[in-house]
Amino acid sequence: MTATTASAQRFREFKMPDVGEGLTEAEILKWYVQPGDTVTDGQVVCEVETAKAAVELPIPYDGVVHTLNFDEGTTVDVGTVIISVDTDPGAGPAPSAGPAPTAAPEPAEAEEPQGRQAVLVGYGAAPASTKRRPRKAQPQPAEQSVTAGLQAELNGRAAVPAPAAPAPAPVAPAPPVPAPAVPGAPRPLAKPPVRKLAKDLGIDLATVVPTGVDGIVTREDVHAAAAAAAPVSRETTPVSAALPEAVAVPSAGETRIPVKGVRKATAQAMVASAFTAPHVTEFVTVDVTRTMKLVQELKQDPDMAGLRVNPLLFVAKAFLVALKRHPEVNAAWDEANQEIVLKHEVNLGIAAATPRGLIVPNIKDAGAKTLPQLAEALGELVATAREGKTSPAAMSGGTVTITNVGVFGVDTGTPILNPGESAILAFGAVKLQPWVHKGKVKPRQVTTLALSFDHRLIDGELGSKLLADIAGVLEKPKRLITWG
Repeated sequence: MTATTASAQRFREFKMPDVGEGLTEAEILKWYVQPGDTVTDGQVVCEVETAKAAVELPIPYDGVVHTLNFDEGTTVDVGTVIISVDTDPGAGPAPSAGPAPTAAPEPAEAEEPQGRQAVLVGYGAAPASTKRRPRKAQPQPAEQSVTAGLQAELNGRAAVPAPAAPAPAPVAPAPPVPAPAVPGAPRPLAKPPVRKLAKDLGIDLATVVPTGVDGIVTREDVHAAAAAAAPVSRETTPVSAALPEAVAVPSAGETRIPVKGVRKATAQAMVASAFTAPHVTEFVTVDVTRTMKLVQELKQDPDMAGLRVNPLLFVAKAFLVALKRHPEVNAAWDEANQEIVLKHEVNLGIAAATPRGLIVPNIKDAGAKTLPQLAEALGELVATAREGKTSPAAMSGGTVTITNVGVFGVDTGTPILNPGESAILAFGAVKLQPWVHKGKVKPRQVTTLALSFDHRLIDGELGSKLLADIAGVLEKPKRLITWG
């Protein structure tokens, strides 16, 4: 056994796993361990946020944490080593950890022992399925010289001109700044978050004076370089005219919020849905006075004790009863094969607003549940979503969805389909309004429902019948007995 092989077996590397259905990256939210801590097989070492949910990652090794390769808040590609563990700390002193890697290392071969396979679901995406963002090509020497000249002009001093290029015009005196990067010079040392910060601020790391240990560029170094460059850049040529691409610089009158994780995935999914599935939205206003009375009665029923009994529960049950009467609605469109795929189970999604953004977990086979079972499932779904613990599996496989806009006092809306689903029902606010009841105008509890559906799967007649049946159950909840 070679020394390299022995070291590889001793210092085990744990890679960012694909924690849910082909995701390509995740953000490290929190580390629960630090270098030197003892860990055991199955112990949770960090929490990461994917495009679907926050997930805790267990380590599959026993030993002592050797290195943490990324800081909290860093977005890491699937398949990248995020932590290494010394599985035999008694064998002697460990080599120096060194600075965190500046680029995602290539997957090493034969890192896993032959005897034990990882048991984490989705652990270690297969090499063929691992996707990495393409790296930007390194500039050629001539391009580096031009870029260095532009950067130096922003920093208030002239750069070494590229061959055959005209000498830069003199600029006003400025505080001393580091010399620009020289082609072929060693790449400056900096952690990935610091490199991203420098990129966002338009700072060339080669021009920054490092103050960290072993010559590592820190966040403070980058901010200092940006502060030194800012006053001079306003007196020289505008950035948009000087640089090949304009650098977005936040102004005093705005705040920029990075879109990532759940919010980024939601935005991409909504755009894809809006421009892929032909949406049709229909509306109906309905008297739900009897349903609201039944809600109050069931809250006092011993059989419903401890369960969430609210109007949303009855809207969900009415939707499920209507789907049972029109099962062809519960379908999906297969674009590749140009087929309509009928689903035999209704996985009912409930749109939930969370601090991380909008998520749509679903209740599996909701159509087969009794009213108490449906109430229990809704309660668990809402509680899990609020805690940020919804699993990726709970958000996959949905067939139809309900969005409760009424909790915000909104009458109705035109909801966008969750990708891959056939219909979404918006439940508006329930308000006391004048209504003709038994030939007389009386104050009644009234709401408006909006149903959006995929017109490739559902034509106008079918969509109208579905919406009318939902309204019919809510108007006369006794129909739950005869229709359900």
